[in-house]
Amino acid sequence: MFALAYYPDSFSLSWNQGRGGFLFAMAFIVAELIGVKLIVSQKRVLLTIPFAAAVFAYLISLDYGLRTYIQDSAKMYHVNLVHSWTWMWDFIIMGAFVIAAVTILFGKRWIRIAPAGPIFLCGSAIILSLDAFFPYDTLGPLQYVVPYLVKNNVAIINFFHLGTAIAKDNLMFLKGEHGSMALQVFWPSAGVHSVIIYSLVMMAFLLKMNILPKRKAAYFALGIAGTIGVNVIRIFSLSLFVLKVSANPVEFEQFHGVAGEIMFLPWLFAYLFIVTSIETKRLKKQIA
Repeated sequence: MFALAYYPDSFSLSWNQGRGGFLFAMAFIVAELIGVKLIVSQKRVLLTIPFAAAVFAYLISLDYGLRTYIQDSAKMYHVNLVHSWTWMWDFIIMGAFVIAAVTILFGKRWIRIAPAGPIFLCGSAIILSLDAFFPYDTLGPLQYVVPYLVKNNVAIINFFHLGTAIAKDNLMFLKGEHGSMALQVFWPSAGVHSVIIYSLVMMAFLLKMNILPKRKAAYFALGIAGTIGVNVIRIFSLSLFVLKVSANPVEFEQFHGVAGEIMFLPWLFAYLFIVTSIETKRLKKQIA
């Protein structure tokens, strides 16, 4: 909330261009804590204040040279993408704060009480670090599935006769109503990072649920399929923008910056809500 008040313009939903992920982390935490019937002592609450103050100090210091220092340090560590490196530290700091806070409040039980928010923040920091040190297609295993997603997208475009589309490895050549554009797709743009973040959050979420392992596996697999489906829609929407809206690189980049997270994060939150609702109803029926 302090970050939102102090840097309101920084809450972009683009995964490596802002703090939009903080909003969803907060939503996860609130959703998990609602209905938790635990008495937390005032002393424990007060112990979290110094950690919160440290985060306030970090955020304020960014305007007084700290952000410049972080950006300059990228060269020292041979970082390739400075934006991902810079935002990575915000998620590291916030992730560390939330873990410290829930540990103070709930002890070791926090992993079963409110794991989704902290793991989402830490997972985002890990993905940003991978993007900072291994950008584009340098991280082979994550890039492996991209050509298949590109070919699938081109097949959809050609099937519906939306324009001219040709695929070659991770390249797409698109020609539509407003001109042509060649798009080179890398694993973050293909949404591979969202599958990783989903896996981390969902495993933590399922860990706290008292249901049969078979049901946990089914929920996890269904969520993976849904996340891949969201990524297919993501790539298709980017292509459709070029074919039907604009082939201007600047306008495309603006749309590209928000297209992924504005689809994935609501999907993740909605899916967790659906799973919770289903299991809550099942539990009530069993009790009845």
